[in-house]
Amino acid sequence: MSGSILRLESATTDVVIKTHPFAEIIYWGPHIQNFAAQDVVMFDRPLPNSGLDVDAPLTLMAEISYGLFGSPGIEGHRQGLDGSPLFTTTSAVHSDQKINIISEDQQAGLRLNSEIQLDNSGVLRVCHGLTNLHADPWQVDRFAVTLPVAGRAKEVMAFHGRWIHEFQPHRLTLEHNSFVLENRRGRTSHEHFPALITGSASFSEMQGEVWGVHLGWSGNHRLRAEVKTDGRRYLQAEALYLPGEMALAQGETLWTPYLYASYSGHGLNGMSQQFHRYLREQIIHFPGDKPRPVHLNTWEGIYFNHDPHDIMRMADEAAALGVERFIIDDGWFKGRNDDWAALGDWYVDEKKYPDGLMPVIQHIKSLGMEFGIWVELEMINPDSDLYRAHPEWVLSLPGYPPLTGRHQYVLNLNIPQVFNYLLERMSWLLGEHPVDYIKWDMNRVLVQPGHNGKAAADAQTRQFYRLLDILIDRFPHVEFEACSSGGGRIDYEILKRSHRFWASDNNDALERNTIQRGMSYFFPPEVMGAHIGSDCCHATGRQHTISFRGLTALFGHMGLELNPLVANEQEREGYRKYSALYKQWRGLIHHGVYWRVDMADNSTLVHGVVSKDQHQALFMVSQLAMPDYSFTAPLNIPGLDPNARYQISLLDHANIQLIGKGGHTMHKLPEWLITPQTASGEWLQKAGITLPILDPESAILIGLQRL
Repeated sequence: MSGSILRLESATTDVVIKTHPFAEIIYWGPHIQNFAAQDVVMFDRPLPNSGLDVDAPLTLMAEISYGLFGSPGIEGHRQGLDGSPLFTTTSAVHSDQKINIISEDQQAGLRLNSEIQLDNSGVLRVCHGLTNLHADPWQVDRFAVTLPVAGRAKEVMAFHGRWIHEFQPHRLTLEHNSFVLENRRGRTSHEHFPALITGSASFSEMQGEVWGVHLGWSGNHRLRAEVKTDGRRYLQAEALYLPGEMALAQGETLWTPYLYASYSGHGLNGMSQQFHRYLREQIIHFPGDKPRPVHLNTWEGIYFNHDPHDIMRMADEAAALGVERFIIDDGWFKGRNDDWAALGDWYVDEKKYPDGLMPVIQHIKSLGMEFGIWVELEMINPDSDLYRAHPEWVLSLPGYPPLTGRHQYVLNLNIPQVFNYLLERMSWLLGEHPVDYIKWDMNRVLVQPGHNGKAAADAQTRQFYRLLDILIDRFPHVEFEACSSGGGRIDYEILKRSHRFWASDNNDALERNTIQRGMSYFFPPEVMGAHIGSDCCHATGRQHTISFRGLTALFGHMGLELNPLVANEQEREGYRKYSALYKQWRGLIHHGVYWRVDMADNSTLVHGVVSKDQHQALFMVSQLAMPDYSFTAPLNIPGLDPNARYQISLLDHANIQLIGKGGHTMHKLPEWLITPQTASGEWLQKAGITLPILDPESAILIGLQRL
């Protein structure tokens, strides 16, 4: 048996695979220092009575044909035939940290190519390719990646949400049956981020074992955590195909999206840190080696009311505030005065811009700022010249009236003329204007997506990828933001083609605290767009201090979302302050190790970043609501060198009386806020520091410098 055992290893994680006669992951967990292949015999299972007389393995495809009786990794048929595939291994190649396994079912005429790779970060990447070997098409109903987890993984954490309320975590205990997360909206979605985390009982940020998975796919998907009746547990993820959507002709191969997985024995932080490292080393690629620039986006400042003179005045003030990239949002193209019209007509509005875009762009550039602009290429308004000329270009099924969303239809990217039109218009925009940045929006879901009478949600996603790939190849200097109403298209596959996500259309600092925390489980701060909005949030009507808004936006890719010309001097001073603070700390925030801290009171959120060399650290304490207790629990600061001493400083605050005169919730400050203090890294981690009692909806920023 030992000859059929292959092992992938990293400093934190091992994966052990039995390759013959079938492929089965028999171990995925903490690194085994003294591994011996013959020890795998310890995993040979007994046979319970009242069942099959042979063992039922949990193979890579989780075939029900082996008697597994759980959720299979593959379902389909050939006009009703060949619907119960059973794969046996024909070859297995182990090279460096990658295993490639070829399996076949000659009776069903199917070949399976499985790629399993373990990165040095500890992140496991898995995908499968299915090839039809027979003449008749094989209809694919389901095709998933399945990963076993330990029996002690009894809690599940997933994410729910909606527009302006994304990345909200929830938990459940899973002792029997399954938990299924399913998305049919045609994009990654605000509602069902494609990730599942399972772990030991009461796992937390700092404690417990966790197994986390994320499906890198920007379309329909299904994820499952399942417990078999024999107690075995597994996670499963797949692209979700609509009826009749996926059929393989002879010789064709269908690949699953990549499933990215991370095991951590040190709580959710360990999982996140492995994902962050993997993304930084393998996926995130910014054009040029430069810091993430401070943005100003015009949307909440002027909406559709574009006047070149006013925009240039906005640019003047933005540059004075420390802005480094100025983005013109929706409203610049022909006839675009509201949500109802003009999507698809990608030509400059000559009424608003009689001299074109160039005078505005040149003015922005003369101020030392980069220039960005908004598009929503996949959509078309019924009230547009393009729709009047080509109503047949809508993504729909014949015989059914298409439904509008935000007063728009979806263009069918599978039609060559549509694809070429959008490619030509974007090549004009990027080729004839010195554009540095594209904010790419996608503001609605797909309903009855069809091409040539058949379902085409999967094909639409792939054509979107192709369009973006061509544009990146033609214009490699341009950065792209995946906006999608904020949070609607955020995943690792689109991250290969973009450089920033708009985390949410909600700039409310209170809401952003939880949205950004949820996003941080799988994404590092440098790709998370986080803006300071005006003093009254446009999404919620809630008002917050500039301190709370500024600090909340600090731990991301910071920007402003407002019209600086209408802000008072106190607000503008705040924008200048937090732009400067971001520039001071962005090197640490965007390259350091990210930590979330467990706190006794859920109304207190703490997160921060520690430099790789452990010389510097930055932690933010947010008080979201009135605390449960008179005292806030001490803050234990993770990630520091236990043998070093650190100077502790309060870098920013709101309404704390530093001279100890009290006010609001306390009349005496902690001693370290009165007299500068130092402490050992070990003390700060194990004992911590006392926190001030903060007002609801406020925050402080704590800095630590190694002595």
